[in-house]
Amino acid sequence: MDHRLLEIVACPVCNGKLYFNQEKQELICKVDALAFPLRDGIPVLLENEARALTAEETRP
Repeated sequence: MDHRLLEIVACPVCNGKLYFNQEKQELICKVDALAFPLRDGIPVLLENEARALTAEETRP
């Protein structure tokens, strides 16, 4: 994931900052507790494609 891309993309739900989880290949919105997948290196920023983070994943 290109770090320059992370600087310009935002959560489609709240327009907040997204964080890259390299292990799971997902973009994480901590505010909405959503994880957006990457497919072939391209972020899929659709709310209906996101998965809800578990309680364990939302802990600091």
